[in-house]
Parts: sequence; structure tokens; C-alpha cells
Amino acid sequence: MITIANEWLQATISPIGAELKSLKRQHDNHEYLWNANPRYWAKTSPVLFPIVGALKDDTYYYRGRAYRLPRHGFAREKSFDGKLLSPTEAVFTLTDSEETRTVYPFAFQLMLRYRLDGHALTCRYEVHNPSDSQPLFFSIGGHPAFSALAENGGPAYTDYFLEFPDDDALLCHKLEGNLISERKETILLDKRHRLPLRYELFYADALVLKTLQSNTITLGNVINDRGILFHHDGFPYFGIWAAKGADFVCLEPWCGIADHIGHNQQLEEKEGMQHLSGGDNWSRSWAVTCF
Repeated sequence: MITIANEWLQATISPIGAELKSLKRQHDNHEYLWNANPRYWAKTSPVLFPIVGALKDDTYYYRGRAYRLPRHGFAREKSFDGKLLSPTEAVFTLTDSEETRTVYPFAFQLMLRYRLDGHALTCRYEVHNPSDSQPLFFSIGGHPAFSALAENGGPAYTDYFLEFPDDDALLCHKLEGNLISERKETILLDKRHRLPLRYELFYADALVLKTLQSNTITLGNVINDRGILFHHDGFPYFGIWAAKGADFVCLEPWCGIADHIGHNQQLEEKEGMQHLSGGDNWSRSWAVTCF
């Protein structure tokens, strides 16, 4: 584990998956991340790479050859090379290998850079194509799970809400067998642009959004003043999810999305794929401000 800290926050990251495991407020040790209770979901903040969501039949085709990848790809299970750059910044690096090329025939360098600045943590994804000539096709996304645990005398799950300042409703694309279907559902927000949390929201899997206007989302509650402000920019898709009956909510900015049920499985024609020419670099970031 690598820990970074400043006067206000402390963050701990595992080299396995470069996964953020803890984000605590220094003065009272309050934990903002989900506790990874394996009864519900043993992850906290996996990186989704080189795909986001599921492939049709877990299979894609590239240059006439079939390859198989599990839902959300393989990076979340790989060991990254982690380095502490300063007391408040760390970087984790994963490169292609003989093993990855059997399922994903591309050269790549993936870096996750975590930095604390005041009351905020930034997670930056950096992708480099080291090939001289071959393009790199990839998707990437975040999956951080924020705690909405019931506390003694504090809020219950249904006391929490998500606030979307630039949206009046959420147009959700429904999943069928982990794939994007033709069905859609509109969830109306209240007059304060809020969506109250309830377990039933996620009984049919994630809320998949393609047209979210808000690039900041507040997770707060009606009992006390604890919460987070989640900021994302440059991610065309967004997911919101929790395991059934679990006291957390995942806020998931995505550059990529699951296959449509009618997709032809050709990687170069997959919705949301990023295309990086040889020698080029790519980056996106999300940030969470804790209060």
C-alpha cells in the first residue's frame, strides 16, 4: 500500500489495480470510501481498462481474430508499479506484457496519478501508445464507491441524495445481460435537482447515462453536513451503481460503454472507443472534494 497525506486528507492506494482503498479526513478519521465488505462488493475504486462494461459474448474481433475480455477488462486485477512522488502525490504504472497481448493485442502504458490538494483528491488517467505504427484502441473509466453507511444517530441510506445542478432528469439506458438495450427510463429529479438514494434504484443494475449535463455531482444527506463534491470533465458517459442492499454509491465517469445488444463485435466500431495513434498520449481526470 502507498499512502499520501496532507493537513486535511489521507489516501491509501493498493498497487493491485492501482485501486484507491481509503480516503479519510485527518481531524476525525472519517472515511469517505466504501469499506469493501465482501458480503456485498469487495472493491472500492477499480479502474476499468481496456474496456468499460461488457462485450457481447465477452468477445471482440480485431483484424479478423477473436479475443475474449471479461467485463471491465483486466487492469483492475493487475499489479501496477507504484511510486511515491511526494508526500501528496503517487503514480502507478501498468504496461503491456506477453500475458495481456494474448487477450488485447496492443502495446500500451497506463498510468494512474493520485494527488491531494487541500480538501480534494484528483485521480488522473494517462495512456501512452508506445508503438511507432500501430494504433491503440481502448476505453477507460472510474468506479469509485463512496460510503453511505448508516451511523449511530446519523443518516440512513435513504437520507442520502445525489445532486445534479445542470440536470432536471436522468435518461437511463437499460441493461440486458450486461449489454445496452433499446429500453430507456427517465428518472425525474426533485426541484433542487436531487435524486434521493434508495436501494431499489440499483436492483436492475447500473444507471447508464449518455446525456448527463452536470460535470459536478454532490453526494450529501439531510441529517448532517458531511459529503463530497465529485467533479469530472471530458467523459461522455456516466454510470451510477450500488450492490443490492449495500450502503454505498458508485459515481463512474466513463470514456467507453458496454456493447449494444446488436453490436457487430468489431473493436474499431465499438461505441466509445478511444483511438490513439503511435507515440501519442491521452489523459482524463476526476476529482473528489470532501466536506
